[in-house]
Amino acid sequence: MASPSPSCCCFNLFVLLIFFALPSISHAQTANSCNGIFLSYAYTGGTRLPPNVSDPAKQPYRFESTLTVLNNGLDQLKSWKVFVGFQHDEYLVSASNAVLADGTSLPAAVGNGTVFAGYPMTDLKTAVETAGDLTQMQLQIDLVGTLFGVAPPNVPMPSNITLANDGFVCRKPTAQGKNGTSVCCTKDPKFKTNITTDEKFLPRQNGDLTIMYDVTRTYDSSYWVDVTISNHNPLGRLDNWRLNWDWMRDEFIYTMKGAYPTNIDSSDCIFGRQGTYYRDLDFANVLNCEKRPTIIDLPPTKYNDTDLGKIPFCCRNGTILPPSMDPSMSSSRFQMQVFKMPPDLNRSQLSPPQNWKISGTLNPDYKCGPPVRVSPSETPDPSGIASNKSAMASWQVVCNITQAKGAPRKCCVSFSAYYNESVIPCKTCACGCPSNTGKTCSTTAPAILLPPEALLVPFENRSAKAIAWADLKHLPTSNPMPCGDNCGVTINWHLLTDYSRGWSARVTLFNWGDTNFADWFAAVQMDKATAGFEKMYSFNASALAIDKGVNNTILMQGLPGLNYLVAETDGANPLSDPRVPGKQQSVISFTKKTTPGINVAGGDGFPTKVFFNGEECSLPSVYPTSGSKKEPFHASSIILTLLLLVFMWQ
Repeated sequence: MASPSPSCCCFNLFVLLIFFALPSISHAQTANSCNGIFLSYAYTGGTRLPPNVSDPAKQPYRFESTLTVLNNGLDQLKSWKVFVGFQHDEYLVSASNAVLADGTSLPAAVGNGTVFAGYPMTDLKTAVETAGDLTQMQLQIDLVGTLFGVAPPNVPMPSNITLANDGFVCRKPTAQGKNGTSVCCTKDPKFKTNITTDEKFLPRQNGDLTIMYDVTRTYDSSYWVDVTISNHNPLGRLDNWRLNWDWMRDEFIYTMKGAYPTNIDSSDCIFGRQGTYYRDLDFANVLNCEKRPTIIDLPPTKYNDTDLGKIPFCCRNGTILPPSMDPSMSSSRFQMQVFKMPPDLNRSQLSPPQNWKISGTLNPDYKCGPPVRVSPSETPDPSGIASNKSAMASWQVVCNITQAKGAPRKCCVSFSAYYNESVIPCKTCACGCPSNTGKTCSTTAPAILLPPEALLVPFENRSAKAIAWADLKHLPTSNPMPCGDNCGVTINWHLLTDYSRGWSARVTLFNWGDTNFADWFAAVQMDKATAGFEKMYSFNASALAIDKGVNNTILMQGLPGLNYLVAETDGANPLSDPRVPGKQQSVISFTKKTTPGINVAGGDGFPTKVFFNGEECSLPSVYPTSGSKKEPFHASSIILTLLLLVFMWQ
């Protein structure tokens, strides 16, 4: 057989070179052919990190990668957001030109994927309006972090990258060689929006809670800003709210009205860049120089204070009620003077803080997005003239209630009924369990049925009652006994009566914590029973349409003067008597006229969801069983009611 000619070998070599060069050529063609938003992710390197572990899946490695966002469309991409599907237990240490969209500060665990938002460059302009200037069209985010179990030369690529802005459709990402992936996202023709492309700002968004950052006065080196927290969720609430954010450009708080930092300290400024630049500033008057301050509301006694108060909606001890309960108490506001640092010494150079987080006592968890520039807020002119005063610049932060998977609740519910002597207690570890239980209790054993009077004593005093009740009623027990619910607030729903024309239940709230709850509220969702709601006798109550306009929720709160759920207190004899919880109780009645066919004892007479101060409570998995007899009013119901009356009038 004849050997191949030199020209043939050269041709084959040329073909091979073209083949191996295809990934880079394909990348360029993909970017150039994308008439929308082009995203790419490139892994640039990594090294093994100490310590050396025997399990390869737990060995840490440093990773470095670059995320690129390029606007090849005809419209500006405002407030861009990109999802990266990390999947190797990544721990992100730094990200240039971006922040995490859920408000989490770096470093942070992102192993389940995360959304990035632009900072300080939030908007990407088009090639048409910039003559192809990539510095305004494109942004590169350099990522550095730690991952586990993927050793070089293997490449730890994300499972997916996609644009997280509304109104876009992204194709399936395509690999760009071994170390990269890219995707093109274009406008969704089916997406309906009322935004016109020539609008300067994005419209305000809806959320469970919003925070407005309105700059009202601006100077070269400082500015004044009004911060307004507004609750929009009909069941959302905050008590003793605490607000955090990250200053990104070395700003510091000089003075405040309507709220205060938990830590008054200017040492970070004195020994930092701020002290070097502001040599003539008396830092003894500076309130806070922390990169991530914690802000709290003032007490009502400071509302008329000339130096600290005189701000609308301030000074309420951090209480923000749902608008369905009291619209006038659904907002909170404070004002502060912020000093800036070079190179931002310009009246128009304004930058809001990032990574916002708000929390409360026994309240829902909120996840807050990044600040989005919106049209300047308008407020009535303080002089009384019939005109509005506009802010210099406004940003909106949208926060929504979230429940992390597997996260413990903060309140729980027990069920009981007139036709069953036993109470179905809160679930074991409904609100979490201690980390070191040893052999003292079981975190997995189901809760043991209780006698009614056991609900009136703390969990640590129930064991003897529970064991005696189990022996008397021949109920199963576990060894060790199940752990308690560990909830600060528990609610007992007792099915009281069930007649041909109506039925009733008794609701009892117990406060086992050391915090008093003023202006408390609770809510129950009952899919089949709410239509028959008549009244509550010791609480104020009303039916609400919460879920997509469905009228299935009953909101209840204390009557005027009785809306205070006190904390747990010592018994009459602290040495021998158990501690006594704070209690509130009322009967709620229903008619069957508007709910034909309702099976009260079969489950329709029990709530499917229960909330206390906006926090969803843990519910039992089963209902009380009726057995063979149905008596209209069981002796256990009378016993519990009488005992409660005795405790409440002590």
